[in-house]
Amino acid sequence: MENAIAFGKMMAERGITLVYGGGRIGLMGAVADAVMKNGGKVVGIIPAHLDDIEVGHKGLSELIVCKSMYERKVEMFKRSDAFVTLAGGLGSLDEAFEALTLRQLGIHDKPLVFMNALGYWDKCLDMIDGIIEDGFARESNRNLFTVAETLDQVFEQLEAEPAPKFDPREKLL
Repeated sequence: MENAIAFGKMMAERGITLVYGGGRIGLMGAVADAVMKNGGKVVGIIPAHLDDIEVGHKGLSELIVCKSMYERKVEMFKRSDAFVTLAGGLGSLDEAFEALTLRQLGIHDKPLVFMNALGYWDKCLDMIDGIIEDGFARESNRNLFTVAETLDQVFEQLEAEPAPKFDPREKLL
């Protein structure tokens, strides 16, 4: 939780808009609250079925209610310049791996960073290494993402990534 709040504050201080799933709970709700509290901008994108059960965050700069989880991911993807995966559950894993797969396929070239505080993503990263070692992915796939141990490293890695070479909407939509 401390990392989530600090991450939101650091985003606001850098003038980075948060684009996320639009919820008011959990770590991402805390990131959104911290961005807003520190004068930043937050765009939440939530499917109607989640907004209907009062999970949607009403205190954002913008809350977009869409029809489905698929539409949510497409809209989040279009509006994002990079992807940072904090500690999370299956939804975080789904979004991270979709962004990773789309980058592997050349559909986008936006930076992807796993924030590995306290080794949270170690088992997942070991699994990726195993997939590569077993020959189901190329060694070069390790270059599709970076891993940060601290929040400062997250921002350093985002700044070090080259600017995207093309507009992914040309390939995605």
